[in-house]
Amino acid sequence: MSDVQKKSALSPVSASARFLAADYLLPISAAPIADGAIVVDKTKIVAVGTKTELAEKFPQIKVENFGEAAIMPGLVNCHSHLEITAMRGFLDDAEADFYTWLIKLTKTRGEILTEADVKAAALAGALEGARAGITCFGDIGRFGVAGFEALKTNGLRGVVFQETEFSPTDKTADEDFEKLTDKFLELRAAETALVKAGLSPHAPYTVSRKLFERITDYALAENVKISVHAAESVQETDLMETGAGFFADIYKNSNLEWNAPGVSSIEYLSQIGVLRAKPLLAHCVKVSGADIELIAESDSRIAHCPKSNAKFGHGAAPLEKFLSRKIGVGFGSDSVASNNSCDILEEARFATLIARSAANGNRFLAAAGIIEAATLGGARALGLDREIGTLEAGKQADVIVISLADIAQQPVHDVYSALLFASNARDVRMTIVAGEEIYRDGRALKIDEAEVKAKLREISAKMRE
Repeated sequence: MSDVQKKSALSPVSASARFLAADYLLPISAAPIADGAIVVDKTKIVAVGTKTELAEKFPQIKVENFGEAAIMPGLVNCHSHLEITAMRGFLDDAEADFYTWLIKLTKTRGEILTEADVKAAALAGALEGARAGITCFGDIGRFGVAGFEALKTNGLRGVVFQETEFSPTDKTADEDFEKLTDKFLELRAAETALVKAGLSPHAPYTVSRKLFERITDYALAENVKISVHAAESVQETDLMETGAGFFADIYKNSNLEWNAPGVSSIEYLSQIGVLRAKPLLAHCVKVSGADIELIAESDSRIAHCPKSNAKFGHGAAPLEKFLSRKIGVGFGSDSVASNNSCDILEEARFATLIARSAANGNRFLAAAGIIEAATLGGARALGLDREIGTLEAGKQADVIVISLADIAQQPVHDVYSALLFASNARDVRMTIVAGEEIYRDGRALKIDEAEVKAKLREISAKMRE
């Protein structure tokens, strides 16, 4: 074949196309590929296959071979609170008393931290995620703009849910709704191809029925994603079902009237129409079989946050039951104020061990299915599975490389098992979002990490004064 014929036979890609290869490639939508490779051009995946196959098809592209490593879709953290990253460890002394924990968080955020501090904290949290192979976040924030800017600056993908203030009474619902939508619309006007805005009515016990209904109607009319903390604790269950307990005392002391609906949080959200919007429900620890059916039938999704739930002593959500009902389930770190780390591999491992240890368990969760939940599951939970979550030609190039070369990971008999049970955030070598490399071998490529750390130290010192 002449040089002209060879040139015409080359698969068409731009000069900036990349050819990544490793000992393992995990498409998630198909079986792992030994000596696998992927070709990325601009923002999208062009081809997936063995290194040999793709080398024949794309001989013009230099191969970047990572050797003892796995190439896979980016991890998805579908429930975080990046804006309170500066409180990592700061609230641990109050965890035994949830009320004290909440008050300390609220006073610190409202009275000590400036808007600039909150934005710097969110930036640090997003960077931690990028270093951990997280390419996409579902972030919730009272200062929604903080998480929004943090994702954009770090080059990450995500949905930032602007959260409501404490709004438990119908009397202020209209005013609360206007304030909320003003903040949301500012975010929506600044959306990019990667970062979108959503809404978060905080929880069934902090948002009035009227406000919930207004947010739901708005979300359905304007095609807005919503996320709600739901069924998180025994205290929440007590308030919703009997009007008594921890939260009831708070309302009483604040001279706020609360009329318990007499049903579970999930049933309440169903009754008032919130499940029509297919919300992303965070936690779902205290759910019954009937609650799970309501979630499944409405095609609502769940953000499973096992480490945060356990650290508070709230209990363990029934992950295996969610998966058995084919609910869209992804993993969330929650905030590092309640978890202390933003590591979805660790979250997935903890979730698996807890589920396997459940007294009433009847399904032994396999490593492959859990890695799928950490990638495609999170994408489904955020409604982004048509764009991300698997390595397939035509999808967005959100790709990570995880080293498997450490002695603590060797030998690799099963790549899914090696990733889930022997790997963590520190094994991530590279993070790519929409084709752009944002982290590589210990170095952030979009922001000055030293500057971010220095700012965190400043904020930390102020908080301890």
